[in-house]
Amino acid sequence: MFLSRAFHGKIGKYTHYSKDRGKTELMISQVRWNSSGNPAKSLPPLMNFPEIVWPSVIKTVKNRVLSSFIITPYFDREFRLSDFVQGSKQAVQCVSSYLSRGDYNSLEGLVTKDALSEVKRNMSLFSVEQRHDLFVDKEDIYFSFPYQIGIMFNDDDQNQQRFVEITMVYHILHGLKEMRAQDINPPLNLGMLPEYQDKLHLCNYRFIREFTKGVESDWTVNVVNHFKPVDQIRS
Repeated sequence: MFLSRAFHGKIGKYTHYSKDRGKTELMISQVRWNSSGNPAKSLPPLMNFPEIVWPSVIKTVKNRVLSSFIITPYFDREFRLSDFVQGSKQAVQCVSSYLSRGDYNSLEGLVTKDALSEVKRNMSLFSVEQRHDLFVDKEDIYFSFPYQIGIMFNDDDQNQQRFVEITMVYHILHGLKEMRAQDINPPLNLGMLPEYQDKLHLCNYRFIREFTKGVESDWTVNVVNHFKPVDQIRS
């Protein structure tokens, strides 16, 4: 599995959290307004990073080439992009759980120091309700894809360093797990329906791992962003 041992070791400690949120996730949030009379963003940005919503055809083709012809044969023969995508959902659930509770100590080793420092600063702008909104149950993710894969080399080092970054996008419908348990299928045009709009969330997570020869490394997160599509409509 691609996930670090730290992610695996902490999974069991937070899976109960979603049970306490079952009712609140199905409720529709009220629109917040700022002093200028315009609707305020329901989720402040966690990091200064572009909000990515949909795949790029060109990047998707490039991702497949890099994954199949560079990463797997030369960096990690066990790497499979499809396995990474599935495993990354577990990481999103883990990281978002700690974020929603303000448990920054548990994020050390899972999120890079620079990213965690920026997230902590921006979290001071979040209300208690907004923090709770950050939690993502992996069963509520209905669509996800790798937006971009990047391979970086450090030519200045005698023992050439090499890193892989993978930017992931996740579409979430809060309460989807409970809906499916009741055999309720959300409509295909749910993004256009007011009763669903405030329950739709998007997450952009970027993972990085060092693949330098002789270096044992795990995947960590160096970009974390949560936002709502409805905020883009209101702005």
